Amino acid sequence: MALQISATNPEHPALLLELPWHLPLEEWPEDILVPLPRGISRHVVRYARAGGEVIAVKELAERPALREYELLRDLDRLSIPAVDALAVVTGRADGSGGPLESVLVTRHLGGSMPYRSMFETTMRPATMHRLMDALAVLLVRLHLAGFAWGDCSLSNTLFRRDAGAYAAYLVDAETGDLHPQLSDGQRDYDLDLARVNISGELLDLEASGALHPSVDPVEFGMEICARYHRLWEELTRTSVYPAGKYHYIERRIRRLNELGFDVAEMQIEHSPGGDSVTFVPKVVDAGHHQRQLLRLTGLDAEENQARRLLNDLESWMATQDDYAPGDPLAARPEVLAHRWVRDVFRPTVRAVPVELRGSMDPAEIYHELLEHRWFLSERAQHDIGLDTAVTDYIEKILPKARETLEPTLPQ
Repeated sequence: MALQISATNPEHPALLLELPWHLPLEEWPEDILVPLPRGISRHVVRYARAGGEVIAVKELAERPALREYELLRDLDRLSIPAVDALAVVTGRADGSGGPLESVLVTRHLGGSMPYRSMFETTMRPATMHRLMDALAVLLVRLHLAGFAWGDCSLSNTLFRRDAGAYAAYLVDAETGDLHPQLSDGQRDYDLDLARVNISGELLDLEASGALHPSVDPVEFGMEICARYHRLWEELTRTSVYPAGKYHYIERRIRRLNELGFDVAEMQIEHSPGGDSVTFVPKVVDAGHHQRQLLRLTGLDAEENQARRLLNDLESWMATQDDYAPGDPLAARPEVLAHRWVRDVFRPTVRAVPVELRGSMDPAEIYHELLEHRWFLSERAQHDIGLDTAVTDYIEKILPKARETLEPTLPQ
């Protein structure tokens, strides 16, 4: 069988053809590999450079490779945080014509880390709680979309910084299934697997001495269940309100927005006696602040980053002479937002030297600067201004923090 490359982009096959598909992944030469941290996998996985992209290459049998490729594309269409599927390579053979396993090619998720790399230095329990929050949000989003993961674990997840928290991305969809809707039994099965897998992974870290002594692996495994149930209940529960109290419905929607979710459809029913209203959020989509920031500014950020940037944008707009909500003659929010990007956001981010940024993206850098401004202002008991905060951050904070940031990719 001849070598075949099925790709999502017409440009990718030409770039991928340059890679040594006649060699098993374990034998690929070092000069084409990229030294990035890898998580535990049942398959051989390598990071390589293809043209200007860094890709993750995973060897597995043809049928599961094609299946996972399609599932990852489905998740992309559903806007679920997961790695981007680029191609499947089948029909591989070695120099003597012997068959080699097929390969799934995904795009490396910039700024992401596997959990084991994050535990190379003992992680504080508070940080671990944030990881559980991120994983619970990811699992809820998958289940709302009808995706049963089948192997939820820390090993099958990548984490990115998100304004003091973390965002979780699915990295292995091999065991998943997509349905129109999941039953309670399917969700419970996924959640129980997550509990067992996470407890086992943390027990393994404990045995290696990489786990904080105050952390109980079994309790943390249970924590993912508690956090999942709280979020699922808030997103899907039916609320009954007194008739005429429609601001209760608006308050519920605002609370869902604060969690990062949009209500795309509602079902409202009046009781037969006319004395109460039943409210059911029918379809709930994640990324409320992401979409709002993207619409206003064109900036693409994680959810918590977007929330923080929107707060800063709103504060800045309130200082502008032509900002007058409700006035048809005032500048539109989109105009002010693009002015903020041009005059505030971009100059602030560009003030941070590239060599000191590590893997932080512009939104995360801006968040860090806002945090530092707040800290210095609290200490000084007055607003010290963004320019002063940037200078102090560059001179005093980044040089010390640089060692803890993962290295940028080699050029």
